[in-house]
Amino acid sequence: MRARLAVGVSAAGACVVALCLAAQPAAHFSERLSAHPSERLSSQVSAAPPIDDLVASLQQRYAAVRTLTADFEHRVSGGVLSTTDVELGTVLVKRPGRWRFDYLEPEPKSFVSDGATVYAHFPLDRQVMVTPVPADAGASNPAAFLAGRGNLVRDFAAAYGDARDAPPGTWVVRLTPLGDNADYEMLELAVDRRTLDIRRLATTDFLGAVSTYRFDNLRTNRDLPDALFTFEIPPNTEVLTDEGPNHP
Repeated sequence: MRARLAVGVSAAGACVVALCLAAQPAAHFSERLSAHPSERLSSQVSAAPPIDDLVASLQQRYAAVRTLTADFEHRVSGGVLSTTDVELGTVLVKRPGRWRFDYLEPEPKSFVSDGATVYAHFPLDRQVMVTPVPADAGASNPAAFLAGRGNLVRDFAAAYGDARDAPPGTWVVRLTPLGDNADYEMLELAVDRRTLDIRRLATTDFLGAVSTYRFDNLRTNRDLPDALFTFEIPPNTEVLTDEGPNHP
């Protein structure tokens, strides 16, 4: 169960990184960076800009997102898996701290944070795991990033990745989490050269499993009531905490 929670929160964190980065209205790369201190990027749309400048611009974009909703397709392959798993669901985010992932197919499950506590609910197993949100982690810890405390420039080592199989017209940015509390080994983004939209997102965990997200129906900065991020433990459900299981 703890492994399922770790996998779920790690995937959620990486997913929201990409959603927040991709959430701003499309515009020409040079137009969006005109107010950024690294204005030399505006003359390098077709050529790869310095990686630090590109990541700083992505961080600036992430900081502007207050709320978002989207549908997602999540594919997991490699690692200990002999097949590719495909899952569908919806995501809601309200910064700082509140987020919700509801997986709808093929197995229903939910990961919910109210800003202080993360609930991982597996209804078919009648189990929910309850853990506190880390208080002192950066973006390399997905839950902390979701809470609005992360910074792409500070918390990742950035480099350009292998672009041979990337979507046309993109740069591949490889982000390696810094610190010992990272829950995944690498985050790789295929970034549109003109708009900075995230065309593809892939994370690699420490067992070699690769998670890939695609997003649809993305909407940002709309009013989302806090009640959407409140989780009530269903009756007859086993509750797992750091202190051990109990039955409410």
